Amino acid sequence: MLFRIHRMKETARDSFRWAAHTSGCAVVKLKDYEPAGEIEAVGAYAAWTSLRNTERPLETGDVLEDEAGVLRIAKYIGFETAQWWVPEPRPAIPAATGQAGVDTNSTGTDLSAVRS
Repeated sequence: MLFRIHRMKETARDSFRWAAHTSGCAVVKLKDYEPAGEIEAVGAYAAWTSLRNTERPLETGDVLEDEAGVLRIAKYIGFETAQWWVPEPRPAIPAATGQAGVDTNSTGTDLSAVRS
């Protein structure tokens, strides 16, 4: 199985180290990671074992992504499942009532005076 390695940036790693341990699926932000190549291994622990005596072993907070897109985050207790954080879409702004023909932008600001 081929795993993509995502290394946690040091700024995020400091916060991760001191955060309370939570069990279950971890939610991770792509902005906190840098791609760091790939490794062929039969599983996450085999990948960890293969990398542990190299110049760049997996560290707490690093993520392995398998071919199916399943994420596993390295924690002090081992690997746990993870998922990328996906922001919720902004809610649609309802059309203003009683103001037919008023041109507004995505924040609801009246643009009629700007476009004259």
